[in-house]
Amino acid sequence: MTGRDQPETPLVSSALQNLSARGLIEQSTDLQAIDAALAGGMVSFYTGYDPTAPSLHLGHLLTMMAMRQMQRDGHRPIIIIGGATAMVGDPTGKSETRKMLSADTIAANIAAIRAQLSRFVHFDSGAANDAILLDNSAWLMSVGYVEFLRDYGRHFTVNRMIAAKTYRDRLEQELPLSFLEFNYQLFQAYDFLHLFRTYDCTLQLGGSDQWGNMVAGVELIRRVFAVEDDDPGSERPHTVAHCITYPLLTTSDGKKMGKTESGAVWLDPEMVSPFDYYQFWVGRADRDVGRLLDIFTELPLEARSRLRALTGADLREAKEALAYEATKLCHGEELAEQSRRASRQAFGGGGDWSAVPCVEIDAPSIKLVDLVVRPDIAAFKSKREARQRIEDGAVRLNGDAALDPNMSIDLSDPSCPELRLQAGKKRRFRVRFGA
Repeated sequence: MTGRDQPETPLVSSALQNLSARGLIEQSTDLQAIDAALAGGMVSFYTGYDPTAPSLHLGHLLTMMAMRQMQRDGHRPIIIIGGATAMVGDPTGKSETRKMLSADTIAANIAAIRAQLSRFVHFDSGAANDAILLDNSAWLMSVGYVEFLRDYGRHFTVNRMIAAKTYRDRLEQELPLSFLEFNYQLFQAYDFLHLFRTYDCTLQLGGSDQWGNMVAGVELIRRVFAVEDDDPGSERPHTVAHCITYPLLTTSDGKKMGKTESGAVWLDPEMVSPFDYYQFWVGRADRDVGRLLDIFTELPLEARSRLRALTGADLREAKEALAYEATKLCHGEELAEQSRRASRQAFGGGGDWSAVPCVEIDAPSIKLVDLVVRPDIAAFKSKREARQRIEDGAVRLNGDAALDPNMSIDLSDPSCPELRLQAGKKRRFRVRFGA
C-alpha cells in the first residue's frame, strides 16, 4: 500500500494496530509488508531530529508519542540527532535558508534533546529494544565529498528531486534555494543506508512533510544493494526497507497546531512553563479534543471513548484530562498536578492563587505596559498591542480592571506582598516585587 488508502486486509501487528487506532498512519511504502515484519519480531526503526534549538517542540511530540508506542510494542527506536545535517539545514517547509549553528551550540542542543526524549522512551534499561541515540556527524563528517557523489550521488536525479514539493515550492515562488540545502535529501537518505547496514534498521518513521526525503532513503538502499540481492551467493536476503509517515498536526479547521500567540510550544519547562503547557491543551477547540486524547495521552480506550462522548459544559472534563495527561508525560506527575491546581485556581473565580505561577520582579515598581510585555509574562506581542488591550479592559489587577497603560505598580506596602495579574483570556500570574 502506498498513500492514504485504508489497508486491504486487517492489520495483524500490535504496533500498527495501535498506531492506526490513534490516527497516526498517513502514508507508507507498503503497509502490509511492514505489518508482516512487525508481527514477526523486533524491528529496528528510526526517527530523526535536527538539533536546531535547545528544545524539541509540539510539532515533534506526535513522532515521540508514536515512537513510544512502537517501543512499548517491542520494537527498537534508533534516534538520529542530526549534528551534521543541522549544519546544512532542512529546507522542508522553509521559505528561507536556516541560520548556521556552531558545533558547540549543536552539542549543547543534542544533550538537552536527549534528556527530553528520555521521558518518552527508555535508553538504558537493559532490554533488547532499548532506544539508541546517534549523532549523524559520526559518519557524515568523515565521508569524502567526491567519494560520496561518486558512490551515492549517481543514484539521484535532479529531475526527480526538483519534482519533490519541498524544492518545487521554493523554485516556483522564485525563493532562494542554496546548493547546500539541495544536498540535504542525499544526506538524509544516506543516514538510512548507514543504519540499514550497521544496525539492521529497516523502517523509517516521520512526519508527512518528510515523505520525499524518506522515500529517497528507501530508494537508495534498494539501488545500492540491487546487485548484491540478485547475486545467488549473497548472504543478505532480498533487501527490504520501508517508511511510514504520520499526519501533520493540524486543527479541525486545517491550521497547523503547535504555536500560540507567544510562539512555539516548546517542551523545555524553562521555555514554556508547565502551567502554560497545561493551558495550551486546555485551550484546544472542542472538535479537536477527541483526536488529541487519542494521540497525546495513554488513557485506556474505554476512558477516551467516555471523554469523547462528553458535550457542552461537560467537555471541560475532557479538556482537563487531555491537559493533565499530556503535561504528566512531558513534565511529570507532580508538575501536572500543580498545573491543574493552578489552572483551577486562576480560572475558577476563587481567592486562592497559591499554585498559580509567580513572577519575581527585582524592582520596587514598574509601569503596567512594561509588566505585561516582559518575556516571563508575554501577555501581548508588543507595547503597542498591550496599550490598546489595556485600554480595552483586557487586564485586571487583583480582580479590578486596569485601564491606564502608564500606571505605576508599586508593591512596597508590606501588607500587600503580591498582586494577581489577569491579562487577556489565558494569562494568569502572581507578581512579587523586590527592593
